[in-house]
Amino acid sequence: MPDVTPHHGELAGEPVFWLDAAGEGDVPVLYVHGVPTSADDWVPFLERIGGIAPDLPGFGRSGKRGDGDYTMHRYAPWLQTFLADRGIDRFKLVVHDWGAVGLILAQLDPARVERLVIMNALPLLPGYRWHRVARAWRRPVVGELLMGAINRFTIGVITRESNVKKGKLPQPWIDAVAEQFDLGTQRAILRLYRSGDPEALVAAGAGLGTIACPTLVLWGDGDPYITPGFADDYGAAIPGAEVVHLPDAGHWPWLDRPDVVDTVAAFLAG
Repeated sequence: MPDVTPHHGELAGEPVFWLDAAGEGDVPVLYVHGVPTSADDWVPFLERIGGIAPDLPGFGRSGKRGDGDYTMHRYAPWLQTFLADRGIDRFKLVVHDWGAVGLILAQLDPARVERLVIMNALPLLPGYRWHRVARAWRRPVVGELLMGAINRFTIGVITRESNVKKGKLPQPWIDAVAEQFDLGTQRAILRLYRSGDPEALVAAGAGLGTIACPTLVLWGDGDPYITPGFADDYGAAIPGAEVVHLPDAGHWPWLDRPDVVDTVAAFLAG
């Protein structure tokens, strides 16, 4: 099991944090987290597979400046700069939730992506409508009021429906999210969601058909935020993609099904 190492640095004048671990081969795995989490989501994968997982700006331990651009189209160029700074050209890519911004990166230069795994990712596809919490976040004033009510207890309540097992998500996961859920992250989430109009999501996925690498769409069907039909839609949009449905997993599939880590490892190994 490779050691997972934390790193603090600076990128484009802002603090940046990432985790990495040694992996096999010359092509590293880039993991892109979603909301409201951070690179910590990927520790089980880093321990098993290796790779590199940054905290996106506005999240975790990376910079959270008040005048920052946290719209959806900011993150793909940021990831390009991050990879260049680390000296990474070709990479394998794993995305989850709002980590779908990594799919925007993949469309910018598909030849750089050797393999791709999509897990319960925000649909950059037609037909998606935001879930009720996201709809509230997208509303001015209402979103700010809701953010002000979020704490360790309410994180456990709000995310309770996101797994298929009875009870809330694992307490260490809730504690990690709560610890990093400061005003900077709250501000980033509101700006990110408010940049995600339905037509903007569709436009952001317009080049999915140019992604030619082997692709696995692995979907927890018990996801209350994104219905399993979007797994099939991703499979149809990306040529040759393999779609696997997990009826006994939720929005964070590996929390319900730890064997998901092995499945992803086997696919990335080819």
